[in-house]
Amino acid sequence: MAVVAVWKCDRDGAMFDNKKDAEEHDKMLELAANITALIERNVEGVSEEASEEIGLMLAKRREVLAKACKGKPEELLAAEEVSEQQEAETAEENVTPLAVNQ
Repeated sequence: MAVVAVWKCDRDGAMFDNKKDAEEHDKMLELAANITALIERNVEGVSEEASEEIGLMLAKRREVLAKACKGKPEELLAAEEVSEQQEAETAEENVTPLAVNQ
């Protein structure tokens, strides 16, 4: 029997096969939580669910958001188009063909 080391994120239970990826994911979730708290404190009428979704979306796109804040606002929309294409390609790759006559 083989032993496989995995790292589990306490915040959401996500599992990773290396410490670096686990720590990066944890930092992203911490940023998302802080953005969520900022939204909830400063924007009236936003539901908790909506503010969490916004916080997570901004945290996942933090590199592109930083570029936009440094004078390249077009990066936000360009990154969104690339992200949509990658998600579509990934969805196609994750489809397992059905086995016939097994």
